[in-house]
Amino acid sequence: MKYDFTTVLNRRNTGSAKYEQMLGWNPNVSENTIPFSVADMEIKNPPEIVEGLKQFISDTILGYTVPTREYNSAVCGWMQKRHGWEIKPEWIIGSAGVVGAFFSAIKAFSDPGDGIIIMTPVYYPFFGAIKKNNRTLVENELINTGDNYIIDFEDLEAKAKDSKNKILLFCSPHNPVGRVWTIEELEKVAKICLDNDVLIISDEIHFDLVMPGFKHTVFASISEEAANNMIVCTAPSKTFNLAGMHTSNIIIPNEDIRKKYLEEVESNGFFSLGILGYKACEIAYTQCEGWLDELNGLIHHNHLILKDYFAKNLPEVKVYDLEGTYLQWMDFRPLGLDKDELEKLMHIEAEVFFDEGYVFGEVGSGFERMNIACPTHVMVEGLERVIAAVKGLKN
Repeated sequence: MKYDFTTVLNRRNTGSAKYEQMLGWNPNVSENTIPFSVADMEIKNPPEIVEGLKQFISDTILGYTVPTREYNSAVCGWMQKRHGWEIKPEWIIGSAGVVGAFFSAIKAFSDPGDGIIIMTPVYYPFFGAIKKNNRTLVENELINTGDNYIIDFEDLEAKAKDSKNKILLFCSPHNPVGRVWTIEELEKVAKICLDNDVLIISDEIHFDLVMPGFKHTVFASISEEAANNMIVCTAPSKTFNLAGMHTSNIIIPNEDIRKKYLEEVESNGFFSLGILGYKACEIAYTQCEGWLDELNGLIHHNHLILKDYFAKNLPEVKVYDLEGTYLQWMDFRPLGLDKDELEKLMHIEAEVFFDEGYVFGEVGSGFERMNIACPTHVMVEGLERVIAAVKGLKN
């Protein structure tokens, strides 16, 4: 490999959200323990970004900044080159994060009490965006086939037909189940929403993290009609480990939708991103494609190692195939533990810190989501502690 995917950095006492969360769960955790929870990577940033930002800081003034032509060109170029989606610079609206964007979009395009449809189990901030804005949570539960998850189109259509339900908050690739939706699936979802006047907010933050044999399709790229009924939330943050830069690109082809969304965002006093976020995104999208290709290879490798490890040592745990994201979904229900017992086993006995499945909705109870964007040996050390804790439980 050209890039360093083996070095482990000490993130304790740096304000890292996932490390502080881990210490909240278990203040006595061993000193060198690395969590596998919050979705940022235990991988060094691309050196092109590090060196590029160093040079940029040495040659500039860190003043108020608006999107540059270079920044917009980089975003448009990435969408075209990596995803075959041709966009215009005026479609791009900066956001400090995808989560903040869909919070704002829900407020802009629905009223208190209106229904927001989500496909559970799903990324836990989806629940907060609905409940904290006094909207009604409408679950379109994914169908667990035993091997993967598929969309319940019949149920989705029934819920879309209810005039009280205004928005589908969609996750693509899906977090936490790791599905990369096919064009045929996207077309069915788009038709149901168009036929029933349901706006689609598509969270595609993991869209660059796709495993061999699969291809992500940007939802808005399937047709002009679909694009005109959609807000697409993207970012370089998951792809290049830049979450702390607070830089996301919300892409809205429909001028009327874009204007209404902007009015909501600006009503909260938000007008531009930080200067380093703009530059980091520009460098990532113009210089770091090779780093991403190697990263996806590492994630796929880690998935295969993990799947084989459980098959040999704890075969009753179901490890789902990973199509996209770096988040591994696993079913621990065969161990016969309730969610509190499972959490205690992980946090106290194993000193392993996943995201517990129940945070993704009730249907996720008994599951675990593991962040495998880390050096392989770090992942294996965590798995060894899981196996030892389970064996201790059985003895």
